[in-house]
Amino acid sequence: MKQYLLKLRKKFEKYKIDGYVVPKNDDYFTEYSKINRLKIISNFSGSAGLAIILKNKNYLFTDGRYTIQSQLESGKNFKIYGFEKLINCNLFKNLTLGIDPKLFTSSQIKKFFLKYNKIKYINKNLIDEIRKQRENNNIPFFSLSKSIVGESVSSKINKISIYLKKNKSDYIFISAPENVAWILNIRGGDGPNSPIPNSRLIISKTKKIFLICNQIKCKNLLKNKIIKKNQLLDINELPSKIFKLKGRKFIIDDKSCSIFYENLINSKFKILSREDPTYLLKAIKNKVEIKNMIKAHILDGAALTKFIYWIKKINKKKISEVEAAKKLEKFRKKNKNFLYPSFDTIAGSGKNGAIVHYRAKKESCRNLNKKDIFLCDSGGQYKYGTTDVTRTICFSNQSLIIKNIFTKVLKGHIAVATTNISKDNIGKKIDKRARKFLRESNLDYSHGTGHGVGFFLNVHEGPQSITKINKVKIKPGMVLSNEPGYYKKGHFGIRIENLIYVNKKNGKIFFENLTMVPIEKELINYNLLTFYEKEYLLKYHLHVYTSISKYLKPNEKKWLASHI
Repeated sequence: MKQYLLKLRKKFEKYKIDGYVVPKNDDYFTEYSKINRLKIISNFSGSAGLAIILKNKNYLFTDGRYTIQSQLESGKNFKIYGFEKLINCNLFKNLTLGIDPKLFTSSQIKKFFLKYNKIKYINKNLIDEIRKQRENNNIPFFSLSKSIVGESVSSKINKISIYLKKNKSDYIFISAPENVAWILNIRGGDGPNSPIPNSRLIISKTKKIFLICNQIKCKNLLKNKIIKKNQLLDINELPSKIFKLKGRKFIIDDKSCSIFYENLINSKFKILSREDPTYLLKAIKNKVEIKNMIKAHILDGAALTKFIYWIKKINKKKISEVEAAKKLEKFRKKNKNFLYPSFDTIAGSGKNGAIVHYRAKKESCRNLNKKDIFLCDSGGQYKYGTTDVTRTICFSNQSLIIKNIFTKVLKGHIAVATTNISKDNIGKKIDKRARKFLRESNLDYSHGTGHGVGFFLNVHEGPQSITKINKVKIKPGMVLSNEPGYYKKGHFGIRIENLIYVNKKNGKIFFENLTMVPIEKELINYNLLTFYEKEYLLKYHLHVYTSISKYLKPNEKKWLASHI
């Protein structure tokens, strides 16, 4: 890492800059990318971060999930701050900062840098110059039938066309690959843990489309007549194509349209709006998507339940965190519909559980200790559905302090699951319910309570979430995580996470659990639970048993039944 910092600084004079900014995202603004320039320059491996390298100082900005991890990985060479310090950043002033214009949106540039400093666009990425990033990935895109996704491409394009006409726009530039995936009912192999097709899309109000991507990846789409040759556009042809389009007005996406592409569009067209309606359309799953997600969660629940039974009751050997994660993946792989993990498994024993997004590494991980509690956050991509589940388990009797904290986390988890959505219909309100019982003991956690989840797509999806600030209305069909927790640095971490979806029946709107995995009963102080919370647990574990027991062996069934 140090050698890359030195090489980068040597380029400052050539480009007449005082510093260089390196974000986590690639030019498609995906959270998890096979290209990770931030890791190269800072050693930070989290999914959210941004580094600023100056002539004599280095800064790393990230969020509350990575407070401990960022210090461990990057603290020796970087001063570390939360993202809030990046807004109108005044840690340094009157400097010229170099950026790659394909990696930042105009709103990010205004919000972070322009109040106290200047920005200089450098069309060559300086990290790539000191260590070349090569992504020789030509995995073909593939299509999903209506029987899998529940809605045709023509229906989705029609919705976008109606939106364009309503907003008096000629075109929309869909720059987020997950939104392209949803509209065209396609998937790809461009994400390490998500079936993302790296591509962009132009749609006209008259329903004409241009898919912008590496055309080699589209051979199956062409062969199966999912898309026509004249609808394909190589990324290098985009500038000339933009100038040939008729009309005057465009809509772009403020979250994923870089300043590079914004300036290109703005050179000929008027940009009317910066909001892509696809995010909300995609967030509301139809009945077919929900049905497929339920199936995926039953299969996933069986695999994880088998793992928990194995690690608690069968395994007698000492195993490491890495070995535990590999064993869990083996259980998942036994199902033919499992494709790959939806993110790198977080397997933290004892003090490592306090690192919210801990990544166990073979050379530095811990062995599981019977005296410690074990936090395991994992998920899978299945045909067809995306899962994400956390369970905190124990191997011996724990102190009353740990049991009480676990139970308060559980009470918050139950409070979210039983929310009256007619009353508390935004994430901000639901988040308060999750934290209530911890806060009564002056305890809290630094991450959000829940994030949206895609259908056979990204494990993190918006615009809905359960956080202290989210005001997006929770609607039927939305899928979210429910994951309150508590983390004591240097000691332990606790998190209980289910995926839930919003159902509507007989005029009532309510959450239903997708995740079908038992909750660790040996960590519960039942004296702290109300009658209704105990009843919830009973019903939940009965639901788990009836859903997954047919996939379990007799001893596994018997153990699972003991939770009812």
